[in-house]
Amino acid sequence: MLGLCALWGMQQVAIKLAAHDVAPILQAALRSGVAALLVGLLMTWRGGWEGLRQGTLRGGLLAGVLFSAEFLLIALALTYTSAGHVAVFLYTAPVFSALGLHLLLPGERLRPLQWLGIAVCFGGIALAFIGGASHTQLDARTLLGDALAVGAGLAWGLTTVVVRGSRLSEAPPSLTLFYQLALCFVLLMGVALATGQTEHVTLTPIAVGSVLFQGIGISFASYLAWFWLLRRYLASNLAVFSFMTPLFGVSMGVLILNEPLTTSFVAGAALVLAGIGLVSGEAWLRRRLGTAPT
Repeated sequence: MLGLCALWGMQQVAIKLAAHDVAPILQAALRSGVAALLVGLLMTWRGGWEGLRQGTLRGGLLAGVLFSAEFLLIALALTYTSAGHVAVFLYTAPVFSALGLHLLLPGERLRPLQWLGIAVCFGGIALAFIGGASHTQLDARTLLGDALAVGAGLAWGLTTVVVRGSRLSEAPPSLTLFYQLALCFVLLMGVALATGQTEHVTLTPIAVGSVLFQGIGISFASYLAWFWLLRRYLASNLAVFSFMTPLFGVSMGVLILNEPLTTSFVAGAALVLAGIGLVSGEAWLRRRLGTAPT
């Protein structure tokens, strides 16, 4: 799980590292296309297309649109703010999914500790934003990028709500992943073509490596490994470990991209992670205290 967190934390860094050679939106489209092809071949080999007959198309299309919106916002955010900022704000997704599931499913009602976590998380976002709101143009751009990254977290959280609240919850995980990747490729490639991003591509080793790393290593191999882990371990335990991802993202942004860190962002990020921990780790704590079935 720690290895997966390191890979996921590296994702935004890889996009930004190759942004001069391949635009971030085009990178997101290409990596989704590569991964969709691999997932489709795997499903054909394993016979995983049976889920199409379970009435999953509507939910799959909606999940795919939200997944596409998430990566579109990530790509836009990385043009304005640092990879470390995106890594932290993207992981506000569990907070948004918890709020959505609270409204949608009676069994997902938020508890007082989780409401506290939501308040702490949004307090951390406000602190980080206030620290970036100064009179310089650079900080104004950073503030816009941070807001886009929070929007990506919202899209990710809503994707989780759609999956849990639709027929996708009963479908094979590989089918859900294929819906998301295939639609993301189609929609973001359309955006890339419409904005002329395909005309300014330089096939450097970093650019090719970034797309292959994201397509094969992240979107295909790491997601399948995640689903494999979910079948063998408690999801709440894995969720606690996943909080390491933003820390890896910030650390790699500093080490590889030489991104600066401000005191306000570090303090705000700490509050964001603490809030996410309270929201997602509450079930884990109840199990450890013996107040919920395992």
